[in-house]
Order: sequence, then C-alpha cells, then structure tokens
Amino acid sequence: MSFRHRPATLNDLPTIVAIYNSTVASREVTADTEPVTVASRLAWFHEHTPERRPLWVIEAAGDNSAEPAVLGWISYSNFYGRPAYSGTAEVSIYIAEASRGKGIGRYALEEAIAFAPSIKVHTLLGFIFGHNEPSLGLFAKFGFETWAKLPRVANLDGIERDLIILGKRVA
Repeated sequence: MSFRHRPATLNDLPTIVAIYNSTVASREVTADTEPVTVASRLAWFHEHTPERRPLWVIEAAGDNSAEPAVLGWISYSNFYGRPAYSGTAEVSIYIAEASRGKGIGRYALEEAIAFAPSIKVHTLLGFIFGHNEPSLGLFAKFGFETWAKLPRVANLDGIERDLIILGKRVA
C-alpha cells in the first residue's frame, strides 16, 4: 500500500481528534488521560501553518473517492516557543487504530524528515514514553538518538512513566 499526505483542513479536525482520542486509553502514546474535544483543539489546529509548522493528514495513495479516508496525521510543533529554537520542531505522528502496523508511521516520519529543511527546521525531536516500544523503534530506525530521559515524569493511572526525548539533525 502506498500513501500520500496533504495539508489538513478544518474539515479534517474531527477525524484528527478521533484518531488522537483512540490513543488515550492505551496510556502508551499521549499524556492526556481523557479524550479531547474538537473545540479544545481549535487553537492548536490554527497554530499549524503550511509554511512554518504544517499539519498533514495521510491517505491511501490510490483512494480517489470524493473524501478519501484519513489514515493518520503528522504535525510539526514549536519547541519551547523562543526565537532561538525556531529551527527545532517536535514531530508527532498518530495513526488510526485500523491502520496501524501497515507502514504509515514509516511513511510519515520519512516525509517529515525530508520536508523539515524546507521550513527551516534543522532539528527534529520526538517526545515518546519510555514504554512505547513501537514508536521508539520507529524513530531509532530513522537515526533518532536518545537526547534525554526524564524519569517518572508522567503519572498514568498511578504508574509513573519515563519520557524519552529523541533527536535528529536533518539539515
């Protein structure tokens, strides 16, 4: 299966939120412990601009239907919000539950790395829980290294979890 991506539109936001919310219960991917709402993600959505910090949705490349199914999404987010860090971005990848394990994560990370220099990003970061082996493995395959380990900084249902910060210079 091959994939394509495009800039997300406001019409995609309910699907983006649904995909995100599908990861909450696993306690493996996000530090949110309750589902989020579309309304609560509006400001986040508008922070993503194609020329600086894009938000893309991923679709099957051969799907030519009027509204192709969104299989996942990729976002670039500011790191630390200060001007000196403008060349560094956090990359996030979320895949719809039924589409996991089909190569979408590999596609997404490959595209994110390739595109980063065109938006003046020289360093990509991934913030991943220490127990999220699939994501840690994916980022490692693309040459991301552990740049920091924050031990037991998250509390998920009474279990303290590590946060691993992975980094890669891309330009």
